[in-house]
Amino acid sequence: MKIESLRRLRGPNVYLSRPAVVARLRLDDLAGTETSDVTGFPERLLRALPGLADHHCAAGAPGGFVSRLRGGTYFGHVTEHVCLELSQLIGRDVSFGRTLSTGEPGVYQLILECPVDEPVCSKVPVELLAVAVDLVAEIVEGRSLSSVALATAGAGVPEMQHGSVPARLASLAALAEREASGPSTRAIIAAARRRGIPVERCGDLSLVRLGWGNRRRLAWAAMSDRTSGVGIDIAGDKEITRRLLGEAGVPIPAGGSAATAAEAARLFADLGGPVVIKPRQGRHGDRVTLGVETGAETAYAFAAAGEDVVIERQLGGRDYRVLVVAGEVVAAAERIAAHVVGDGRSTIAELVDRTNTDPRRGAGHSRVLTRITVDDTVLRVLERKGHTLAFVPAAGRQVWLRETTNLSTGGTSHDVTDRVHPDVIRLCLRVAGLVGLDICGIDLRLPDISEPLAPVRDGDEVTGGVIEVNAVPGLRMHLAPVRGRAHDVGDAIVRAMFPAGSDGRIPAAAVTGTNGKTTVARLTAHLLADTGKRIGLTTTDGVSIDGREIFRADATGPLSAQMVLGDPGVQAAVLETARGGLLKRGLGYDWSDVGVITNITADHLGQDGLDTIEDLAHVKALVAERVRDGGTLVLNADDPWVRSLADRPRVRADRKRIVWFGLDPRQPVVVEHLAKGATAYLVQEGWLVQATGARRTPLVRLADLPGAYGGAAPHAAANALAAAAAARALGAGQESVARRLADFDPAVANPGRATLLRIGDVAVFVDYAHNPAALAATLRTLHRLWGADRCVAAVTLPGDRRDDLLAACAQVVADGVGRAVLYDDEDLRGREPGEVSALVEREMRARRPKLLSMREDGYREAITSAVRLARPGEVVLVLYEKLAPVLKLLSELGAVRAGDMPVPAGMPLPTTPAPGAMPSPARDLVRGVLLG
Repeated sequence: MKIESLRRLRGPNVYLSRPAVVARLRLDDLAGTETSDVTGFPERLLRALPGLADHHCAAGAPGGFVSRLRGGTYFGHVTEHVCLELSQLIGRDVSFGRTLSTGEPGVYQLILECPVDEPVCSKVPVELLAVAVDLVAEIVEGRSLSSVALATAGAGVPEMQHGSVPARLASLAALAEREASGPSTRAIIAAARRRGIPVERCGDLSLVRLGWGNRRRLAWAAMSDRTSGVGIDIAGDKEITRRLLGEAGVPIPAGGSAATAAEAARLFADLGGPVVIKPRQGRHGDRVTLGVETGAETAYAFAAAGEDVVIERQLGGRDYRVLVVAGEVVAAAERIAAHVVGDGRSTIAELVDRTNTDPRRGAGHSRVLTRITVDDTVLRVLERKGHTLAFVPAAGRQVWLRETTNLSTGGTSHDVTDRVHPDVIRLCLRVAGLVGLDICGIDLRLPDISEPLAPVRDGDEVTGGVIEVNAVPGLRMHLAPVRGRAHDVGDAIVRAMFPAGSDGRIPAAAVTGTNGKTTVARLTAHLLADTGKRIGLTTTDGVSIDGREIFRADATGPLSAQMVLGDPGVQAAVLETARGGLLKRGLGYDWSDVGVITNITADHLGQDGLDTIEDLAHVKALVAERVRDGGTLVLNADDPWVRSLADRPRVRADRKRIVWFGLDPRQPVVVEHLAKGATAYLVQEGWLVQATGARRTPLVRLADLPGAYGGAAPHAAANALAAAAAARALGAGQESVARRLADFDPAVANPGRATLLRIGDVAVFVDYAHNPAALAATLRTLHRLWGADRCVAAVTLPGDRRDDLLAACAQVVADGVGRAVLYDDEDLRGREPGEVSALVEREMRARRPKLLSMREDGYREAITSAVRLARPGEVVLVLYEKLAPVLKLLSELGAVRAGDMPVPAGMPLPTTPAPGAMPSPARDLVRGVLLG
C-alpha cells in the first residue's frame, strides 16, 4: 500500500464542518483482498491496537469496527481506523473518518479529521498516515507488536528501535505537542469559539486572529493587540518596574540593580541576607536564586543570573499571582514550588519520575503543568538541605526541589480568588494602571492574601508587597489549579477584547455556481459600496479592497477569503467561492450571512471525483449549508439543480431566509414563495423588480440594465437580480440598489465578461464562456443582436475538461457561428500541444461539415485571423484564457469601446466618441485597459 497524494482542507468542507485531510491510497497487492482473507490478521491488529475494539464504525456502537474486521472488510477501511486510533495515541483528539472508492480498482480516498487548531503546514497527518500504512503492512505480513501504545511512554522504552512504529509514534507525539497551541492560547480560542467569534491561528505560533475585517483583533497568548508596548518594556525590566512602583508608594522590597560583581557585593552588604538575586530582564523564574545569605553566594548568584541583576530583600510569606484583565481582577492563585512527598520507600529520584507521569505534566508550557527537570538548581537546593537524589524521605514528608514557585519549573498552584482582600485588589489594579498593561500578572509576597495591607511608611521595611509584574502572563495556574476552583480566564480576555457580546464578524456574502459567479460578486460589491462600507472582494481575477486591486490571481479559494476577512480595513466581504477551492482546501470561513447559488450546469466533470452534475451540486451546496441561522440564501428559481438545494436537510428554510431570483415569474416555486409573503427578485413586464407577496417594486428597466444589451442578454438580468438580492440582504437600501444597478459599467467594473469593442466596422465581443451552458447563452445574445449567420469566433477551451464536455462545447459553437479560428491555451493543463483545438475542430466539422474552421498556434494569431475573417457589420466572439494580453492585442489591432447597446442587426455600429468626450470610466478603459 502507498499514499499517492494528500491535501489539507482547512475549513468546513463537503465531508464535515471541521478541518480534515484527504489522502489517495493505493492498495497494490492488497487490492481485492479483505481482512477475512488474511489468516490471523484481525487478532494481530487488535493486539497491536486494542483501542480499535471501541470504534463504532457503521454499527453506531462500540465493537462495530471489530465486527467488520472479522467479517471481512477492505484494507482502505482498515487504514482509516488505524490512523484514527494512532491519532488518539499521540494525543490528537479526532474521531471522524471515511473511506470512499475512487472508481479505480484498489484505489481509495481516505478522509480523516484533523484537530481544529493544528497548523495547516503540519507534517503530522502525512507522517501519521505513513505509519498507519506501514503498521497494517507489517501485520498483514505476520509481524505483530504486543501493543503500539508503547509509543506514549516516549523514547525511553527499551523495546523501541529507531524507525520502529512505536518510536515513530513517539516522535510524532512530541511533534504534535510542540505544534499544539498552549493552554493560554487554547483557553482564548475556546472562549472565542463559544461566543461564535471566528478564530484563525497563525501557523504553529500562539498568535491568533479573532474576528473579521475592521472588527478583527489579535492575541498572542495572554497579550492583545492593544497591550501597551511601553508597558511590556517596563514589565520586562525589573529595575524600572521597581522604581516606577516605588515612586508611586507601592509596597516593594528594598533593593536595587547591579551591573558588576562589586556593585552586587556592595548592595548585598547594605541589604543583608536573605536576598533574592535575579536577572534584570529574566522570565519564568530562570536563573533566580533565593535565600542568598553570604558574599560567596552573592557572587555565585550574580554570575548565574547573567551579571546584570536586581537584588532585593527576600520577603517572608507566601507567593501569589493575581491576574488583572482590563481593570478587573479575574483570578488569583497561590504558587507552590516544585516538590515531592515521601512514601517511606522511594528515593527522591523515583518520586520525581512518578510525579512526572501525571498526564497533566508536559514539556515546557504545552500542558497545564510542567514536568520537573532535575538540574543543577535542584541538586543545589537538595544539597543545602543535606539531601541527594538517593535520599528516601519519610512517608508524608515534603521535600522542596526548587525555591522559585514558577509553574515553568514544575511548580503547582492553589486557587485563592475568593480570598483576595479588597486592599489587595485595589493595589493590583493600581499597579496594572501604573505600568500601563491591559492584561498582566502581578506577583506578590504576602503573609496572607486575605488580610488587609498596611500603608507604606517612609523608612520602614515592608513585610509584604509586589515582587514582579508580568506582561503576557501564563494562564495555566488559573485554568487548572491543583487545588481549588478553575477560572475561565480566557473568557475574561475575550470579553475585554469584544465587549457588549460582539461576535467580531462583518457582513459577508459567498457567491458560487457554475456561471456568473464573478459578475454577481463584482456587482454585489458595487451595490454595497453605496452603504459607505469598505468592501473586500475576491473573484477569479484577484482580490480588491475598497475598489482597488491588491492581489492579482485566481482568488476564489480559502486563502483569498482569509486575505479579505483578515484585513482590518474591510467592513463587508463578498467572496466568490469556486469548486476547486472547496474541494482542495475547504471553505475560507465558517459561516456567511448570505449565500448565492447562480446556477449548476455541466463543467469540471471528471475532475476531483466529480462525475455528474449531482456531484457538482453536492459541492456547491456547501455554500448554502454554511449560511448562518437567520442568514439569507439567494437561489436561482429557473435552475432545477439549484431548486433541489432547498430540500437538503442542512439547508433548512425554517432556519435560513430563502430568496428566489429568476427570469420566469411563473415558476411554481416562486409563485408558492410569494403566496407566503416572502421575497423574490424577478423580471416582469420589462422591469427588474423586487417582489414581496403581491407587492412589486421596480428596480431598473431591462432595457436600461448595463450589460444586458437591451434584453438580448437575459443571463445578465439574472446576474443582476442575484446581486440585488445579496446586496439588499447585506443592508443596501432599495433606492441605492436601483440607482447603482443602472450606473454599473461592465466594461470597467467587469472586464472580460460580455465586453463589447469595435475595430472599424467589426464588433468584437470578449467573453470568458468555457462550458456548454455559458457558450449557448453568449451565442444566443450575439444572434439576437447580429443574427445567426454573422458571427465569427476565436475559440479556446481549457484542457482540464473531459473530452465529452469539450465535444459539447464544440457542438454549441458549431451551431452558433459561421466561421471559427481555434487555438490552445498557453497552459495545456495536462494535454498535448494542439490536442484540444484538434478535438474541437473534429467535433465542429462532424456537427457541421461545411463550417469554415481553421487552427492557429496562439491567441495572437487566432484573434488576428478571426478579425480578418469578419466582414463589416459582423461580430467576432473572442474566448480567452487570460484577459490582459488579449485586451492588449485588441488595442494593437485598433479596438475601441463600442458602447453598451449595439443597434439592430444589419445596421452600422455606434460611433465611439473621441476620448475627451467620453465619460471618465470609458476614457480610463481606452487609455488604460486597452492600451495595456
